[in-house]
Amino acid sequence: MTTKERIAKALALATDTKVFEMESNILHLAPSIFKEQFGDAKAIVIADKNTWRVAGEEVYNHLVKAGIDTTSHIIQKDEFHAEWCYVMEVEEAAKEAGAIMVSVGSGVINDLCKLGSHHLNQQYLSVATAASVDGYSSFGASISYEGLKQTFECPAPVAILADIDVIANAPKEMTAAGYADLAAKIPCGAEWMIADLMGTEPLIPEAWHVLQDVLDDQLANPDGVANGDKEAIAALFEGLTLSGFAMQAARSSRPASCTDHLFSHYLDMTGHTYNGKLQSHGFQVAIGTLTMCAFFDAFLEMDLRNLDVDKCVEAWPSLEEEQQRALEIFKDFVSPQLGYKEMTAKYNDKETVRDQLTLFKKHWPLLKAQYRKQVYTFEKMQERFRKVGAPADPADIGVTRQQLKDMMPFVQMMRWRMNLLDLARRGGFYDELVEKVFGKGGAWEIA
Repeated sequence: MTTKERIAKALALATDTKVFEMESNILHLAPSIFKEQFGDAKAIVIADKNTWRVAGEEVYNHLVKAGIDTTSHIIQKDEFHAEWCYVMEVEEAAKEAGAIMVSVGSGVINDLCKLGSHHLNQQYLSVATAASVDGYSSFGASISYEGLKQTFECPAPVAILADIDVIANAPKEMTAAGYADLAAKIPCGAEWMIADLMGTEPLIPEAWHVLQDVLDDQLANPDGVANGDKEAIAALFEGLTLSGFAMQAARSSRPASCTDHLFSHYLDMTGHTYNGKLQSHGFQVAIGTLTMCAFFDAFLEMDLRNLDVDKCVEAWPSLEEEQQRALEIFKDFVSPQLGYKEMTAKYNDKETVRDQLTLFKKHWPLLKAQYRKQVYTFEKMQERFRKVGAPADPADIGVTRQQLKDMMPFVQMMRWRMNLLDLARRGGFYDELVEKVFGKGGAWEIA
């Protein structure tokens, strides 16, 4: 299947996005796409200082030349993340102009415009400037609000314009971040398989196949991505976009994120910086992805056919005990109630836990083969990240291995979505997995 055929098939599944154009030298298509989707509406180009320089001004000029009543709003801060105050800023600018947003930027600008447009009950056009995230085409926007990183439900853009010349010239660290974000779908997929068997989030075939069937191919050329090869960059951007379409089809982020992303959420919520700078979403996710690959390596060394289900069920704590544990772990966190809320949502009673563990024990040989086929080994993923220029060790983003280990109780509890760590808790081998990863000889061995 060709790229155009895959994109056409994915667009048929997408619930929000109707147009996806990806070629070299196509910024001039912005006016025709805008008119096709919005008629005689006014446009407002939303950018930051960098994205205005690389594409925003050209898009603005094309819109004006085509006779579209166009204004612009440029966020002036040199460094910023997707925070509520900037949603309000772009929303107010569009409202004052009475215009449809044209987002020119990467993940942050796109998410700001996505949620701002939703608040105004409007659609918008996204012009991508880097293959840095999968959020361009995703359902929902990841925004920091009142100290918490939250995913707000809102539609994806009605149209996406991706000029590969612009994207291939983006800073290499942004492209490396996008590669890491796409690679996260590898362990994320395995955790979705776990959640499916646990009966909490069933696999959605169309959302699964649109991305997972081609994911290996789109990750296969880290050297080309690192060297700015346009064909490799186009494959990467296509993968990121397909990930967003999968989220549209699922109406959730389930196809694209699980525990791998929770490390990033933790770092965002605790205001982590390295050398005085906030670390990109993709770089944070890289460490989460490697960590979960290491956990799967340790998990797949086990033999669940020997699991003592009765013993596990007997040891399984009550809801009240789990709630108390959450309150204790999160007592000094920016949101002390977060763990309590999420743990309460995903708690299972003893009989449900018995059913879950019995299934894993009964089908373990087949499940083990399926998980091993899905998940890259830690060494394979780490080698890919080194080639592409993504973080390959927690120290690369200013996190010690001990700090990473200390995050584990938080990431296990901070979202209702079932994951490998939840299975390990139910099966009584959580501590064993942590020791295998962070103990002597482990992937993240602490000296």
